[in-house]
Amino acid sequence: MEIKRLFEKSELLLKRAQKTIPLGSQTFSKSITQYPLGVSPYFIEKGQGSHVWDVDGNEYIDYVNSLAAVTLGYNDPDVTKAVKRQLEDGVIFSLPHPLEMQVAEKIVSLVPCAEMVRFGKNGSDATAGAIRLARAYTHRDRIAACGYHGWQDWYIGATARNRGVPQAICELTHLFSYNNLESLHSLFRKYPGEIAAVILEPMNVEEPRDGFLEKVKELAHQNGAVLIFDETITGFRYAKGGAQEFFGVTPDLATFGKGLANGYPVSAIAGKAEIMHLMEEIFFSFTFGGETLSLAAALATLEKLEREPVIENLSIKGEKIRSGVKQLINRLSLEETLGISGHPSWTFLIFKNTPSYEQSMIKTFYLQEMFANGILILGSHNISYAHTEADLLQLLGVYENFFSLLKNVLAERTLEKHLRCEPLKPLFKVR
Repeated sequence: MEIKRLFEKSELLLKRAQKTIPLGSQTFSKSITQYPLGVSPYFIEKGQGSHVWDVDGNEYIDYVNSLAAVTLGYNDPDVTKAVKRQLEDGVIFSLPHPLEMQVAEKIVSLVPCAEMVRFGKNGSDATAGAIRLARAYTHRDRIAACGYHGWQDWYIGATARNRGVPQAICELTHLFSYNNLESLHSLFRKYPGEIAAVILEPMNVEEPRDGFLEKVKELAHQNGAVLIFDETITGFRYAKGGAQEFFGVTPDLATFGKGLANGYPVSAIAGKAEIMHLMEEIFFSFTFGGETLSLAAALATLEKLEREPVIENLSIKGEKIRSGVKQLINRLSLEETLGISGHPSWTFLIFKNTPSYEQSMIKTFYLQEMFANGILILGSHNISYAHTEADLLQLLGVYENFFSLLKNVLAERTLEKHLRCEPLKPLFKVR
């Protein structure tokens, strides 16, 4: 699979960026912590449809899609047209623009739990706002959380990345395990009458089993807690109304971001009016909360989801990848090393430890070979409407070659010889 790609400009820009930007990137998941030095691109210059080009001129089929924020594809014509039209009128004003109301109304029409809506700029804004609402509504402080919910103190303080978060805040958030109802039940027993909210991603790597989501809702309400679904990724990807529509379980509040505006910076908290009215009493306010370019993009995106079979298309394409990968893994007897799981529109390639190698080393080798073969990916397949049949076939063809190579390398225990870079260091897991 040896294909030479040059990353000279990327690496020069990285050195330059590191002088003024910690890690050289504004986003942790776009930094050298995730992309091994020497075999990775670090700066993208442009994107069109399902493809992107780095600063060295290398072209890739993009399965990262800006961490699942791009659902329609780069430079989607309908979204770009709406943004250009709004740009002629202005970006931000001294009073609200009608787009704020129009997008809120559209979300209310699509999302089962949505009776009222407030906007932020990223997913962390929305989850932090939802937590503040739940605490105000219940007059309680503790939070039960499962999955990843952003960088704000209330959540990240409960993870290994809690440096800089006051201990008192760290002690208020308690993590429970997905598909393990007892882990949540034990928190309610340990802190009776103290838990304000149960917040979770309704699904990420695993599918809910044995009515897990329904039972979480029942348990939360039995204990007087607000149920929050963090649909930052699942929203407008699993179904038009998000995972709550897909699974038929309606939370009290839900948060959205990522694919809400096909990559433009906007997020949302939506939920019961009884709780959302407390937005008038808590403080959740941004100068750019009503920024019109992102709202124009959101309205165009949501209208396209209604007008065209976007959701169905994502699932059909994703299922081709999921089933194709499963067949390759089975045919090459790599079940002890690799796996695949998740909803078709957002599947995860699972790397497992072997007797000779840690999963992080195997993943480094994977990234090296994917980038060399024109696939931009981090391990999950974040499908967009712009991905073509040819894109899927190319990915599966690269996988077939890589899986065969990996099988031989593992059997011969020669992985070190094939790596052209230092292995990635294992980091804190969020899923």
